[in-house]
Amino acid sequence: MEDVDFSDDFCQFLQTSIPAVDVAEVLLYLRRNAGASHSLPEIVAGLKGSTSLSESEVEKHVEGLRARQLVSIDAEKRVRFAPGSEALGAHAATLAAAYVERPVTLIRVIYALRDSKIKTFAEAFRIKR
Repeated sequence: MEDVDFSDDFCQFLQTSIPAVDVAEVLLYLRRNAGASHSLPEIVAGLKGSTSLSESEVEKHVEGLRARQLVSIDAEKRVRFAPGSEALGAHAATLAAAYVERPVTLIRVIYALRDSKIKTFAEAFRIKR
């Protein structure tokens, strides 16, 4: 992963779709298990060890991800990773790579983008050529 991966488009994705690291963890869990659908308790159980979210917190995060077209929820309230476009799928792949290869930078960028006063903080993570 290179600094280029923290592109303006990717940072925009983080800003609009990933309001917190916990949301990223939920999305990444669902992406890792993309072939299956999950109940909220299954997601909570699957996240044990990496985070300690309650079922209500996971439900809130899942609803936000659904609103941003990153997951789908079926009639039985089972959740599946289902990006609404190729671009969203590509951003989720970049998120997964950043989470593994540059977690500290990713966490800093996620939280920096939350504060509108320091949106340009993300610029510090790109190497100018």
